[in-house]
Amino acid sequence: MTSSHSFSVGTIGAGTLAQAIAADAVAAGYQVTLSNSRGPESLAELAGRLGADASAGTVAEAAQADLVILAVGWDQVPAAVKGLPDWNGRIVIDATNQWNGPGTEVDLGDLTGSERNAALLPGARVVKAFNTLFAGAVAAQDPHGADGRLVVFLAGDDTDAKATVSAFADSLGFAPVDLGGLHEGRLMQVGGGPLSGLHVTKVA
Repeated sequence: MTSSHSFSVGTIGAGTLAQAIAADAVAAGYQVTLSNSRGPESLAELAGRLGADASAGTVAEAAQADLVILAVGWDQVPAAVKGLPDWNGRIVIDATNQWNGPGTEVDLGDLTGSERNAALLPGARVVKAFNTLFAGAVAAQDPHGADGRLVVFLAGDDTDAKATVSAFADSLGFAPVDLGGLHEGRLMQVGGGPLSGLHVTKVA
């Protein structure tokens, strides 16, 4: 099958959330490269299950995609992106949450998690998205359900990048809702953000 979309998708991390988004992306006709810290061999079976438009690659290979989903544990982020070359304007969807462990929030003061991560991704256009949704629910739920489309909140400082991420989420069946700049992503932060863990649907 040939990809029906003009841009490619990569994942840094291949846990439940990344797998769920990747499955939706492949079903929607995107070419997806999955990666994790254990290497492509550990993802070969998963890629095979997802279909011909999915492949397993190194983190460096996944990071060359036009749109990259960062979905690793908070404490794993620095190591996951260390040594990667300048992102040259490619888009990174930051789907992480600042937990050091179950129920243990990281206090960043006035800084949002995505602002901290953006500093580790030189040249990337970072958009916060998908982090408010429980990974298991995304994997089990059709985003375009009978009650409406599951909302994906997003925030970012680059208007064009947000438009691309909005179109991507829409193409997967989600309803994107733009909150504003990257700092407004604090509304999605765990440990007090009113939108954290909020699963709502939007009709039409």
